[in-house]
Amino acid sequence: MEKKPDFSNSAYIFPPINREGVKFGLIGLVIYLILASLIENFLPQVREIVGILFFVMWGVFLFFRDPERYPPNDERAILSPADGRICLIQECEFPDELGEIEEYKGKKFWRVSVFMSVFNVHVNRMPTAGTILKKQYVAAGKFFNASLDKASKENERCNYLVKADSGEVYAVTQIAGLVARRIVPQVNEGEHKANAEHFGLIRFGSRLDVYLPEGVKPVVRVGQIMVAGETILARR
Repeated sequence: MEKKPDFSNSAYIFPPINREGVKFGLIGLVIYLILASLIENFLPQVREIVGILFFVMWGVFLFFRDPERYPPNDERAILSPADGRICLIQECEFPDELGEIEEYKGKKFWRVSVFMSVFNVHVNRMPTAGTILKKQYVAAGKFFNASLDKASKENERCNYLVKADSGEVYAVTQIAGLVARRIVPQVNEGEHKANAEHFGLIRFGSRLDVYLPEGVKPVVRVGQIMVAGETILARR
């Protein structure tokens, strides 16, 4: 049974939290309670800080928010895997690590890059239903701004080669950014994921690259705002 949208104010103020954020939220809550207690007992003249600390703690929770998404009823659609803004659209080969596969050497695909600021939802969703053929984590040590093209070769990243249920092959790359320090994959090789289903997240500002199936062109433009699991990047 399809879940009905929740239009209540509480759904915006208290959104669902991704499991990766629960531990950080709890740590933030404990620290907040300890500091609030110390301030109340020993520094009552600066009680305003308690309120500031509360908003900082709540911000930790909100960073890991995981709102419900509603994919369009379009079987040909390839969806954005991330919230954010498109920073790059170009035709290029698969990432070096996937480009080593003989079948894809020398072939070019349209790549759409979505930049996520620290204010965006950071849960990543499948562009279309498919099976993970290959997952490859690259522990590069640099942290260029994720909106730059060189971040795709120099920053920490995780590549996924996916075979869509419709038969086409495409790739997705999670790229850590200037602030981000960890990519969190939540899918394994051989695992099947539904359209718009979670496959991971990246902590803080970062970028998602989608290498569209061969012959498929994007229908979006640089600067356009994306909603993960809802905005259409291309149609097969």
